[in-house]
Amino acid sequence: MLKILIPTTMLILATWLTPPKWLWPSSLLNSLLIALTSLLWLKNASETGWTFLNPYLATDPLSTPLLILSCWLLPLMILASQNHTSHEPINRQRMYITLLASLQFFLILAFSATEMIMFYVMFEATLIPTLILITRWGNQAERLNAGTYFLFYTLAGSLPLLIALLLLQNSNGSLSLLMLPHLGQLELTSYADKIWWAGCILAFLVKMPLYGVHLWLPKAHVEAPIAGSMVLAAVLLKLGGYGMMRILVTLDPLTKELSYPFIVLALWGVIMTGSICMRQTDLKSLIAYSSVSHMGLVVGGILIQTPWGFTGALILMIAHGLTSSALFCLANTSYERTHSRTMLLARGMQMILPLMAAWWFIASLANLALPPLPNLMGELMIITSLFNWSPWTIGLTGLGTLITAGYSLYMFLMTQRGPAPSHLLALEPSHTREHLLIALHLLPLILIITKPELIWGWTA
Repeated sequence: MLKILIPTTMLILATWLTPPKWLWPSSLLNSLLIALTSLLWLKNASETGWTFLNPYLATDPLSTPLLILSCWLLPLMILASQNHTSHEPINRQRMYITLLASLQFFLILAFSATEMIMFYVMFEATLIPTLILITRWGNQAERLNAGTYFLFYTLAGSLPLLIALLLLQNSNGSLSLLMLPHLGQLELTSYADKIWWAGCILAFLVKMPLYGVHLWLPKAHVEAPIAGSMVLAAVLLKLGGYGMMRILVTLDPLTKELSYPFIVLALWGVIMTGSICMRQTDLKSLIAYSSVSHMGLVVGGILIQTPWGFTGALILMIAHGLTSSALFCLANTSYERTHSRTMLLARGMQMILPLMAAWWFIASLANLALPPLPNLMGELMIITSLFNWSPWTIGLTGLGTLITAGYSLYMFLMTQRGPAPSHLLALEPSHTREHLLIALHLLPLILIITKPELIWGWTA
């Protein structure tokens, strides 16, 4: 564990000591080395599932894929941000990279924590760098509003969780994730217990976000700089799913009845946010709402608590992390050239940048879950386990899948096909840096097809 954490801390130090000329290359190389080292976590040899144990940090098949995703994303964020921060003073560029590295540090500690309280502290700590990224480096004047939304939704959701965890510590005597599954079920009968259950799960539902408490997400995504959008879509939403999977073990007898309204909201949200995507004019907003729709499926898969549901949720979280991050990068390349996120003003890009259109095509197909990509595998597992739980869900999930295909194709056709508008005359050609960036998103996605058990979680 330390062989990842110490280089990450050193990266923050190196950012401030490197000569300006070498700032971006050296931080990129350093973070790429960290990302490659993190692949060692995939080798899981232990019997119990927990490896790299010490009293505070450990990994198991559930947290390993998410940890590697977090490490993999740092070099990609550095690659994506290089162009749009290049005109800023050098100290601000250093600060930007420092924030990204500190965010990765908190994320690694959150995903590998063995104590629920440590997980909670790190879960909250990720808020600070993200908030600074949104409010300081965001594009439009709306960014302060978006930052306020983001801060208050997350804080209001997670304070009940802190109280709930302290109550659990009081009754159980331990909050260790290694102990929680073996402590026996709690006798949960009174109304206070039901409120306690809701307190435990609310923070994660806001973070996911569940439809109904999702209003912070489109704002935060649209206003954040490219690295902020990438890390929000790819990793921060997954903190919610991961936390839910961890805490549900202790909430057992109540979840069966109390999860109904949340599953209904999640599946209804898949359809509603999909329909919202169909009439978006803003490209980043469309990708942000599609995240809410995918996470709705994940919430459903987690809350019915079957092995298939959990596996499908984990696979879909990883696949969605890579896909939506790639889509945000593509939207950013288009924005850097046309200075507009409105799809009507920046259409017909295939005529001008044909290779970018190929990347757009693959990313859109991944977003609509084309076989044999892991996106489809995750969705199918969740849909089958939901159908097994209640046959009526097939209507909602089926319609949701249809709408997802609709808006993904709409996004591709609006941005890439058709005649190029006459005001797009002298566009910069696409750079090797951008192609490398998208390739590093989509190649892992395609390679996972060959060995999906790496991201199966506990079921493997």
